[in-house]
Amino acid sequence: MDVSDTVLQTIGNTPLVRLRRVVPPGCAEIVVKVEGVNPTGSMKDRMAQAMIGRAEGDGRLKPGDTVVEYTGGSTGAALALVCAAKDYRLRIVSSDAFSEDKLIQMAAFGAELTLIPSETGLITKKLILDMIEKAREFSGQPHTYWTDQLNNTDSIAGYHPMGEEIWDQTGGHADAFVQSIGTTASLRGASTALKRHHPGLRVVAVEPAESAVLSGGSPGAHLIEGIGIGYTPPMWDPAVVDEIIPIATADAEEMARRLAREEGLFAGTSSGANVLAAIQVGQRLGPTARVATLLVDSGLKYLSTSVYQREGDHL
Repeated sequence: MDVSDTVLQTIGNTPLVRLRRVVPPGCAEIVVKVEGVNPTGSMKDRMAQAMIGRAEGDGRLKPGDTVVEYTGGSTGAALALVCAAKDYRLRIVSSDAFSEDKLIQMAAFGAELTLIPSETGLITKKLILDMIEKAREFSGQPHTYWTDQLNNTDSIAGYHPMGEEIWDQTGGHADAFVQSIGTTASLRGASTALKRHHPGLRVVAVEPAESAVLSGGSPGAHLIEGIGIGYTPPMWDPAVVDEIIPIATADAEEMARRLAREEGLFAGTSSGANVLAAIQVGQRLGPTARVATLLVDSGLKYLSTSVYQREGDHL
């Protein structure tokens, strides 16, 4: 029996699962990395561990310091897990626009929450900027380290192992990699590792159709949590991607529900968007190809949202 000395040793090495029933005939094989089995139910555990570990290593974060971040939830829960395991105080700036399940989870791990109200209940550029400004205010206090996820390139390295895992699990056969864009760290980190093995790998970014700024559109309100901040993320590098696919919120939600009902895979809305985009790519590449994408988090983070409420229910 293997016994981990700390919960942090259980991050990563997640399963890769072939989709069967949601994939149409003639499509490439679609395989999904089930990141919801990480300790907080999200791939963000990988980047939180990298950001905290690297800041400790070079002295930006010292024992007794407070960590600060703005987040829609999954990064906050991941940071809360890491800070609990390493004994750091954590202050999180979030909003009522995000899943109540995520807010509860962050607080359960000991995070201190400051919530910025959303004027519409939706995720908008203004909301994200207001959250960032409040985190900036907190970061000016003594003995405080702001992880600043949108600008912190330490997070990219946290996803290199994900790319290596995908390569190993596919036996070295992956023709395309598809991932939705929040900070861009996961797409850049995983694709960098994959391209070391396969320089011709097709890399596809996904964004909300209602706020398709990377595709040249205007910022807008949407409900695909964790992605689509309403402006170009600072770490975005267009040279990394071959294509950008916009997916509408309603379509992403429906695919998330289909994944649960038809594949037994319980995931969030951005995961639904990833699968829809992967299918688009797979239909063009054909049945001899393989497309890898991510189920970035668990559907347990969205139980209080419209994604999984049954008609007539008010949870």
